[in-house]
Amino acid sequence: MFGIGLALASAAFFGLNSATVRRGVLHATVLQGMAITVPLGVPIFALIALLFGGFTAMSGWTGAAWGWMALAGVVHFVLGRYGNYRATQALGATLSTPVQQISILVAIALAVIFLEETLTVLNCIGIALVLIGPAIMMTRRKKIAATAKNKGFEPQYLPGMLWGLVCALGYGTSPLLIVLALGENGSIADSIAGILVSYTAATLVVVAMVFARGGLSYVTGQGRTSMGWFTLSAVFVAASQLFRYMALALAPVSVVVPIQRLSVIFRIAFNAAINRDYEVLDIWVIASVVLAVLGAVFLSVDSVLVAQFFHLDANLLSRKLF
Repeated sequence: MFGIGLALASAAFFGLNSATVRRGVLHATVLQGMAITVPLGVPIFALIALLFGGFTAMSGWTGAAWGWMALAGVVHFVLGRYGNYRATQALGATLSTPVQQISILVAIALAVIFLEETLTVLNCIGIALVLIGPAIMMTRRKKIAATAKNKGFEPQYLPGMLWGLVCALGYGTSPLLIVLALGENGSIADSIAGILVSYTAATLVVVAMVFARGGLSYVTGQGRTSMGWFTLSAVFVAASQLFRYMALALAPVSVVVPIQRLSVIFRIAFNAAINRDYEVLDIWVIASVVLAVLGAVFLSVDSVLVAQFFHLDANLLSRKLF
């Protein structure tokens, strides 16, 4: 039960992270936000690595493990996070959610190609549901735009969709790189150490990008309000990652992963509470989000559990197609 509680806490903090990022990008550039959220991850996870034996775990790493974990950091925390922030800025946190769920399709495609994993009937149902979410949003874009206009917010669909796909590419590719880094005998300590290495590599890239734009004056030019929101975001996402790894140490992956998908429900709730004036939250938008999340759950949960819950044939759902 404690592991389930930690997984729920992880989902809740990730939802809070989304709401604070949305507020931050209202009056700041994406790079200004990343200049705060990415570097702050280094001291936070340095402390966590110290507490959980991460530095000891690093001593046994190969050069390849260091390289893969550093690359994972750049792909996830630079490419993926930049796409996430830009999509959130263009569409809002809620509208960008269905597009960003495509990241799980990228992860599965790479796992099938490089890790020789297979696709089942249940997985294919999940893929269909993930794709239906963005389709609903696009078919209703005129009505959504009219609703948003009343709030003084105009969704930018083309850049939002494109950056959402960039986010999906970054977030979907990083799990493969992390698996390559950890190998078959990776531990929780290795995983936490990996987050620190990934954040450090990403920070070096972000710092270089910031200096190319003017250095410290560029970061402080966003104002204290946006800096405050981004600082909260850095703390919330760090808490989410910590609770995630602790949950995985105490509960099965098949339990933790579906619970973490509830982060989207928290995302809707917290954005409704904090960003109601900057988000479109009608029933169809929420339905598209829920369908995309349900599809993601079907792609990550055990087929036997789904069959038992919906009273379906487990053998049919678990049949391998690819």
